[in-house]
Amino acid sequence: MIKLRRLSDKPILQPERGNTWEAGAVFNCAAVYENGLVHMIYRATDISSGGDEGDFINSLGYAVSKDGIHFNRMRDPILTNDVPQEARGPEDPRIVKIEGVFYMLYTGYDGKDFRICRAISKNLIDWERKGIVLDESNKDASLFPEKINGKYVMFHRREPDICLAYSNELENWYNHKSILSPLPSSKWEHNKIGIAGPPIKTDKGWLLIYHGTSKEKRYCLGAALLDLDNPSIVLARQKEPILEPELDWEVNGCVPNIVFSNGQVEIENRILVYYAGADSAIGVAELKRSDIVFS
Repeated sequence: MIKLRRLSDKPILQPERGNTWEAGAVFNCAAVYENGLVHMIYRATDISSGGDEGDFINSLGYAVSKDGIHFNRMRDPILTNDVPQEARGPEDPRIVKIEGVFYMLYTGYDGKDFRICRAISKNLIDWERKGIVLDESNKDASLFPEKINGKYVMFHRREPDICLAYSNELENWYNHKSILSPLPSSKWEHNKIGIAGPPIKTDKGWLLIYHGTSKEKRYCLGAALLDLDNPSIVLARQKEPILEPELDWEVNGCVPNIVFSNGQVEIENRILVYYAGADSAIGVAELKRSDIVFS
């Protein structure tokens, strides 16, 4: 059975009380391994995202690490709430690199509606917005890290399912298809599901880490395996979660009982999965490629 192993019982990134924009919480981060460094693009809020303190504002921050555990971060955010669709700020980035360009899909929240938005970068710090991807209430989106059969492929969510779509040029998306649905018989993923980070290519198929919620809105992480040439085909799906909220900072926080991932990095045979606990802080857990076995 696939199971993530925490590399620390404590968060590796916490709110910075001295920086107003990230004083409330840091969570839901993308991660990229580039030039021997782990680059993290994380969501931050000025006040708690739990809603009791008022209307929080999102920003995206940048941090970098040599070992994937100890991070140094920039003092100022790299993306803020300075366009109408992001009046309450950008949320939940997921990043891939295709043909030398970094593509970020993230959620733009204007205080009422959620939209998938896209931005590009050459250096992971300076980002150029490309606008709304789908003009519908939608989130939990990521591109695949490579084209498949000459097409761009995108995950997104039309609740409560995980969906796929295809594009020739990243502007028009077609062949939307639900590929995974909640399981009514499951205790941890019977309410709704959505992807975690971008899919991971293996010789057995695309490994997809995803989140599921229970009736009590408890978030856990699970795993599925998709066909390499046709990722709408689900080859395997593990019944048990690969990570669930257990530690105090994962159970108690801005929004209790949540482990939620937006990204991971691959370093040789190791996969470091970055996740948020209780929408408050960021941790990391490990999976080895040899651990990717579905029964």
